[in-house]
Amino acid sequence: MSFIRTYTKPKVFAGVVLGSLVVGALLGVLARSTGSDGLTETLSRIGDVFTTLLQIAVIPLVFTAIVVGINSLRGLGGGRTAARLGGKTFLWFAITSFIASVIGIAVGLIFNPGSGGLGAGVAATAKNAEKAAKSQANWGSWDAFIDGLIPKNFFTAFSEGETLQVLFLAVIIGAAAYSLGDKAKTFVDFTTSAFEIIQRYLGWVVRLAPLGIIGLIGAAVSNYGDALFKPLLSTTVAVYVGCLLVLFVVYPILLQFVAKVNPLKFFAKAGTAIQFAFASQSSAATLPLTRQSAVNLGVDPAYASFATPLGSATKMDGCAAVFPAIGAIFIANISGVSLNIGQYLLIIVVAVVGALATAGTTGWLTALTLTTSVIGLDAKQVAVGIALIYSVNPIMDMMRTATNVAGQIVVPTIVARSEGLLDDEVLNSPTDTPLHTDSGTRAVPAPA
Repeated sequence: MSFIRTYTKPKVFAGVVLGSLVVGALLGVLARSTGSDGLTETLSRIGDVFTTLLQIAVIPLVFTAIVVGINSLRGLGGGRTAARLGGKTFLWFAITSFIASVIGIAVGLIFNPGSGGLGAGVAATAKNAEKAAKSQANWGSWDAFIDGLIPKNFFTAFSEGETLQVLFLAVIIGAAAYSLGDKAKTFVDFTTSAFEIIQRYLGWVVRLAPLGIIGLIGAAVSNYGDALFKPLLSTTVAVYVGCLLVLFVVYPILLQFVAKVNPLKFFAKAGTAIQFAFASQSSAATLPLTRQSAVNLGVDPAYASFATPLGSATKMDGCAAVFPAIGAIFIANISGVSLNIGQYLLIIVVAVVGALATAGTTGWLTALTLTTSVIGLDAKQVAVGIALIYSVNPIMDMMRTATNVAGQIVVPTIVARSEGLLDDEVLNSPTDTPLHTDSGTRAVPAPA
């Protein structure tokens, strides 16, 4: 048990992941230089098993996360109040996700990460080229999009892994369960338990990431050589640029002109939480600071206690909007696939609609897998792209998580202002750092 606790510490695990990248690359070089088909096949099998274990959880995670997220509104209070506050909160989640995903696409197009790396080598076979062309043609049609959104059969949407259809069903069923109240309590409780089980399962699978990376990277290097690693720097820089634009341009504009809050005051009171998120790479671990930062900004404590936990699971502009857009462009480039306007629009749709599916520590992974599956990228090449991203993920995740947490404080501040739940006296009064609180339910004055 002590070994597992040590292994799962963020710094230790990050080191193991980086080490597995080196081991996988060395094994790939060995297989390529010796022409060992057996070693290449073994590495490929390991990577395939890891990819399958991840893909198993995507559909049930999407469904349960959305249903649970919608029904968590019930704990806020009266039906009309909960519906109004919940509706406004989700609306602003969607608005900021939309803006962040557009920025992610724009930055991705400017930096064009992955271009000149593997090139068309990944899609060199006629089969893959035909599949890529067919996928682009299908997703470029709005008729195909509508057909892909509304399922013809409830069960086939799940059994055939139609992610967008499952998203649609989850929203409808979650809303229906909310409207039924206590009559649906058994179903909601069951779905909540299933959601927790799936998150625990994903946590176990993520612990196997070093083995998966050895297999995926090893097989990729054996097949494609050292051209794999050239695009990683541009991808990392693109993620940082996109997140910084959201953090220091988009959020300040919304704060100044919508919430009527001085951005400098916001960063002064929320800075500790944002810095902690950057260091810890965990929205969940930052949640107590996130909640208290919102309270210190004048947000009503009851609303802050609802909005920030919900945001910590579903409001991820870094992980679920900026990053999947850039990641999808990266994977498309290394696969030799040119995305069209329809696929870029679908990236935005997934960022807005699929935010509820990005809960937990694997939020970035779910978001990227969801995005790439909806736009029709080949699952095998997505697995290679994820393996590459894992090698620099700790560096990316610091900026992504800081952006996530900032958004989780910005949105409650905006909604509280619109609902008269923002106390300007508290906002304009000096408060102590959220690391020093007595109850976590009220603003803590700064020492005299």
